Amino acid sequence: MLHTGKKRVRKAALIGLAGALVVSVSACAESDRGDSGSGESGGTLVFGAAGKPKNFDPIFNDDGETFRIQRQMYDTLITYKPGTAELEPGLATEWEPSNEGKTWTFTLREDVKFHDGTDFNAEAVCANFDRWHNLPSAAAQSQAIYYGDVFGGFAENKGDATGEPLYKSCEADGENTAVVNLGKAKGAFPDAFGLTSFSISSPTAMEKHNADEVTQTGGAFSYSDYANKFPTGTGPFKFESYKPQNNTVTLVRNDDYWGEKAKLDKVVFKIIEDENARKQELEAGSIQAYDFPSPAHYQSLEDNGQKILSRPNFNILYLGINQEGNPKLKDVRVRQAIQYAINKKQLAQNQLPRGATGRDQFLPDTLDGFTKDVEKFPYSQEDAKRLLKEAGAENLTLKFYVPTEVSRPYLPNPQAVGGAIADDLEKVGIKVETVLRPWNGGFKDDVQKLGKQDIHLLGWTGDYGDAGNFIGTFFGREKAEFGFNNPEIFDALSRADATVDDAEQKKDYEEAAQKIAEFIPAVPLTSSPAALAVSPKVHGIVPSPLTDERFSTVTVEES
Repeated sequence: MLHTGKKRVRKAALIGLAGALVVSVSACAESDRGDSGSGESGGTLVFGAAGKPKNFDPIFNDDGETFRIQRQMYDTLITYKPGTAELEPGLATEWEPSNEGKTWTFTLREDVKFHDGTDFNAEAVCANFDRWHNLPSAAAQSQAIYYGDVFGGFAENKGDATGEPLYKSCEADGENTAVVNLGKAKGAFPDAFGLTSFSISSPTAMEKHNADEVTQTGGAFSYSDYANKFPTGTGPFKFESYKPQNNTVTLVRNDDYWGEKAKLDKVVFKIIEDENARKQELEAGSIQAYDFPSPAHYQSLEDNGQKILSRPNFNILYLGINQEGNPKLKDVRVRQAIQYAINKKQLAQNQLPRGATGRDQFLPDTLDGFTKDVEKFPYSQEDAKRLLKEAGAENLTLKFYVPTEVSRPYLPNPQAVGGAIADDLEKVGIKVETVLRPWNGGFKDDVQKLGKQDIHLLGWTGDYGDAGNFIGTFFGREKAEFGFNNPEIFDALSRADATVDDAEQKKDYEEAAQKIAEFIPAVPLTSSPAALAVSPKVHGIVPSPLTDERFSTVTVEES
């Protein structure tokens, strides 16, 4: 008997009620600011986006700037409670696993329309699942990154190492019940059903505008009219235009939205790639918000009357160790010495945004699988030197790859962070040869190749509230980034990923976390609360650990 799925369903129902209360309180708060709470307050939010959208078809995307736009236009079957990674109802009001986690039954909302006026129903849900599974070309499949990762492959090219993709079929049991059948249980569910990539599109619009047409020319991809001009979801905002020449994307309120109507008339995403320029435009009033302000700008922004909205910590910065890069790194004593050598507390205080903390494991403390019972390596130059001597690695030289031309929530200034780590390592006698490579100009490729680097800086922001999205993504199989083989870690993660039983999954992820901390395939460094910079005239943005902010609750005071 499978108990966990039932517990998750009940939990989701309670979260839905809590979410309704949050929305109600938020509406009252906005009313106190002069908004009637009717959803007709009007106005426009201009958001400073750091990059151009790839396209507007969720299944073909994996970057945050594109997802931010899509989340306003689309809904997923399950979504996340504002400000958390906890689940709450989306287009499905209930969901329940059966058949040992291989079947998921979704009870759907009634009287929901897509933006083109067609009905949302079980047939529409199944059309989306079937479409994802049957993407027709290698180009399309290569761009559906999240689907390939979560579902393990596609109908045409089969799947991962098991040879078979996870998805089997979807059946419409009447208008408002969709039944999704899998080949085996997947521990990432139900959380992963909330991924923006799995947003539900209008089957009519996709067919009309040839949604599956993805072509590749060299390293470039071209997408359909659906993806570029006619994205059609069920969300609180609808697509109006994308004007690359003006660097703007404009969305308008969906007056037929099934939930509480958006308060804004429009949301405009103004693409401003330089963070200094975004800061200047916020202070000038030409935009009202932007993401990932430089921590160095927090104080000056606040001094000028802007708001800094910090998100809950849900990321990890780590020092990758490639055991194939240098034979001495295969000795766990050397990896332990590297752990001891780095002053994580000082790194967090001096190089990362306020609120950053040092970490001794890869999982956020809010996720099942986090455990205090992991081996710890507090800062100790003496222990680092002792272990290096025991391992015969007193003259160790490491090639340290550090990215440039990038800023991430967990790594706002890569060269400064890399320099601080290099200094710590050299203090215990490790010679560091720093290699600077552009993020999209060699770094990402190089750190995935065995033997290219010895150590490197990288990180991760969680996509959803499941431990597998962190340690399963990193260490679930042999990866070139780390160049290690540890069957005990792989087996523990495989067991966790193959069950939807909460208690069993928690135990397996805790076991994996303990083995990872003991084996040290990489060094967890810090977690940092990413932030948004917002005008004092903007109200109703709820910072999300998943960067999953929705703008339907936002109001903007008139000048």
